Amino acid sequence: MDELHLVGDGVTDNTKVLTALLEKGGRIVLKEGVYLTGPLEVRSDTHITLEKDAVIKFIDDPELYEPVYTRWEGVQCYCMHPLLYIHNAKNVVIDGDGTLDGNGKSWWETARIKKKQREAITPLEKKFAALNPDYKTQAEGGGGRLSQFLRPALVQIHNSENITIDGLGVINSPFWTIHPVFSKNLKLYNLRIDNPYDSPNTDGIDIESSTDVVVDGCHVDVGDDGIALKSGSGITGIKDARPTSNVIIRRCYVTKAHGGVVIGSETAAGIDHLLAEDCAFDGTDRGIRIKSRRGRGGQIHDITFRNLEMYDCLTPLAVNMYYGCGANNEEENKVLFSLEKQPVTEETPGLYNVEMTNCIAEGLTASASMIVGLPESPVKNLTIKNCHFSVKKDTDVSVDQTDMYKGLPSPEGRGFRIRYAENIVLENVVIDGVDKEILLEDGAKMA
Repeated sequence: MDELHLVGDGVTDNTKVLTALLEKGGRIVLKEGVYLTGPLEVRSDTHITLEKDAVIKFIDDPELYEPVYTRWEGVQCYCMHPLLYIHNAKNVVIDGDGTLDGNGKSWWETARIKKKQREAITPLEKKFAALNPDYKTQAEGGGGRLSQFLRPALVQIHNSENITIDGLGVINSPFWTIHPVFSKNLKLYNLRIDNPYDSPNTDGIDIESSTDVVVDGCHVDVGDDGIALKSGSGITGIKDARPTSNVIIRRCYVTKAHGGVVIGSETAAGIDHLLAEDCAFDGTDRGIRIKSRRGRGGQIHDITFRNLEMYDCLTPLAVNMYYGCGANNEEENKVLFSLEKQPVTEETPGLYNVEMTNCIAEGLTASASMIVGLPESPVKNLTIKNCHFSVKKDTDVSVDQTDMYKGLPSPEGRGFRIRYAENIVLENVVIDGVDKEILLEDGAKMA
């Protein structure tokens, strides 16, 4: 069986044919056409090429995406089968000039409604609720876990190694777009990732509990974080003990996302040894974004950002240990977002050994930056050198839009906010457009 049995008319369901091809593995080439399909799983030793104007378009019927046990917003649980699932596989290449189309519009419309639900209602949601009996106590990241409408990623690389995805357009994802989890030795090259800015939770690339990853030359334009590193959420992620480590991000362009390069907020097993260099972030809400909070856990360390250009962002650097999304229990929030020291436990996140050099940021609309740790776990050893940040004089954007925090007082100006942080070094850093460049708050100590 080969591609001649496929029908690229955008109407015919090719699921059975594509599944049969993928079960055989080996070399698969798709020529020009729109190949409609349901969920697909990729086996080891498979090389798929989508030639120019070849499109794999996924059917937007949630009933087709049967439960699989994987990670959803940092917690292992049953969720909908990813559209393209690279699972327990080795030595996979997916390349070419073609496109993977997640056909996300109806998913987004439903998600906007479901995110307001606090329980499973439909038969499909109740099916997932029965599979996930503890779902109401699982960590919530803002994607709508309490509804149990657990949308699929467009491409998930799960428990796999030696995977290369190169050159494709990857568009209209129902949820996170490219999601490696529990995987290693990954190469994501020259991808064109495009989701509408108002499409909910459509992160571009989420590298989760994975190691030895290179992201190079990708163009990302999405409705949530651009390129993010994660390692599980809360106590379950801590027990999984699978950090994200040894990641290189270079020569990437990110636009309109909530952040260019992002760490968190699912940080439970730790994230370390990231190098992000020679990238541009244009119109992203934040340039560099590091977000976590009490209860998320994890140590974040040995992080390097260099040679980054940022234009028309809210802020170039947001380090926020008071990240508020998904924290919905009012009683718990009194502790999560308290300004008083809390006991240090395995669920207390930490951040240290971060360096940012040779970066420029122009047209900032909220603030020059923020570094906010926790009183019991201050940010330590963060160095910024040879950088130039310029805040617009005529901006009317609230400084509180710098990042999505809870419990913090508003800063007294648009300068560089530092709170609960030690050994912070600013060397040859120019900050334009603010009345006061450095805003030192409670628990802040410069080197």
